[in-house]
Amino acid sequence: MSDSAVPAQTPPKWGSTEILPLPARFNSAVREVAKKRFAATGEEWKDVVFARQFDLFSLADAQAVEQEALDSGYRFDFSATVSLESEPDKYKRPEKAASAFADGPVTDGRRQVGIGDNVLRKAETVTGPVALISTTEQVMGFLADGVPAGTIAVIDDSGGTLTAPIIEGFAGVICLGGSVRSHLGILAREYDVPTLMNCQIDTLADGDVVEIEVTAAPPAADAYETGDTGHARIWILEKGA
Repeated sequence: MSDSAVPAQTPPKWGSTEILPLPARFNSAVREVAKKRFAATGEEWKDVVFARQFDLFSLADAQAVEQEALDSGYRFDFSATVSLESEPDKYKRPEKAASAFADGPVTDGRRQVGIGDNVLRKAETVTGPVALISTTEQVMGFLADGVPAGTIAVIDDSGGTLTAPIIEGFAGVICLGGSVRSHLGILAREYDVPTLMNCQIDTLADGDVVEIEVTAAPPAADAYETGDTGHARIWILEKGA
């Protein structure tokens, strides 16, 4: 998405601007529509905001903002499996996500293929085959048959809820969204599952053997405000190494 496609941001009255581009884009559009509609009423805010709020911004307006984002080429990170299954063209999923990390040279039989934020620090890195998980059918299969030993799950930011019933069975988790303070971060600490959040990765396939740097220090309290993130590394082990 080009900078020119993002509406100018109006700082909200509570004094905090959005960090991520999609919320900034959506909220700016909401404010702009509501501002124009309110100005057209010629009335006082107190007489409109509660009694006629849907005159200021309606469901149709929200759908128009969403469609404009989709028409520009944006695809949403899925927030629920039902959304992914009912409208698959709108959503990203781990096995189809474009590469977000430029891989590096092979060193000691491994190649860096990603970065992320470590949730809880461990004494040793974790190595294992990856499983890209995005459907309830996959989770039900793991519930029935068990999670293979050493499996490192690759999930999106809603995957913590999706995989909660089997999270204890993973040797590690690579999550393509969220933060160390998110729901999945809490689950990872509670169940002592080595986890990297907010990851950028090169394309991975089921069965690729990776090593995740859970020995890295977790992000500082203000890391997501300052951008000081992505210090834990992800490597793929080269076949035959």
